[in-house]
Amino acid sequence: MAHQNDFFSRFARNAAKRAGQPAIFGSAVLIILVWALAGPIFKFSDTWQLVINTSTTIITFLMVFLIQNTQNRDSEAMHLKLDELIRASSAHNALLDIEELSEKELDAIKIEYEELAKAARPMLQGGTETEAPKIKKQTAPGLLVTKRKTPQKASPTARAKASSR
Repeated sequence: MAHQNDFFSRFARNAAKRAGQPAIFGSAVLIILVWALAGPIFKFSDTWQLVINTSTTIITFLMVFLIQNTQNRDSEAMHLKLDELIRASSAHNALLDIEELSEKELDAIKIEYEELAKAARPMLQGGTETEAPKIKKQTAPGLLVTKRKTPQKASPTARAKASSR
């Protein structure tokens, strides 16, 4: 089974890469032009219409699976990269698998981050924001988030900008 998945993944990756090439788009346009020009020859018959309808339906049906496979792989890779950035930084490790939480848990975390952003805006506008404000509560059931470091004092340049306003 793993061998079949590897084959399909390679096939999907190559097909998606090739399908996005300008030459493939040009070929598709050329096929449509040839089909349209052939209309008078076939007297715009039902068979003439059926050829393009069937062809485009089959191609679209197959491309949906190839594109979905590519998007799934790209999304997984992006999550892994973000997880590594979270792990390697001073960000909260509780966010590593955040995509696995329920909608209710994600909404609770979103509300908390909106509150953090709201609290940080005055400091940013005043030139004193150098780090994120502390997280003061548990964000979602079963997800305990630790507090961040205390914000550092603003640099003399930032204090001078803030006092001049």
